[in-house]
Amino acid sequence: MDATITAPRAEVLRDRYRSRLPERLQELAGPIEGNVDLPLHIVWSGRTSYSLDRPKSRMTLYRTVLAEGLSEDLMVLLHHRLLAEQWPVLRRLISPYIREVWEDAFPELLRTAPADTTAA
Repeated sequence: MDATITAPRAEVLRDRYRSRLPERLQELAGPIEGNVDLPLHIVWSGRTSYSLDRPKSRMTLYRTVLAEGLSEDLMVLLHHRLLAEQWPVLRRLISPYIREVWEDAFPELLRTAPADTTAA
């Protein structure tokens, strides 16, 4: 694929995700337990309800909200502590653009990640 086509697309995606970031991780003040129902603008088909008490369900919720949620959604649906706790695994499940933007903005997330998660 032509690099001149993919580079601008990558920057558009990075800008989109960057514009949704909170100023501080602590602004993510969502629930830490119970069930969360996602609105249609985040998930428009399939599963819409997630249990924060089940690790796999929580991981799917966070992955979905990071990819599709608006800035306001991030603040009310995600919790900074749960995000940091899940980051070592979550960072491998999300788009590289989302990962780069979040880790650039919040280097403390990298402190929770294993030293080498890029090796396959």
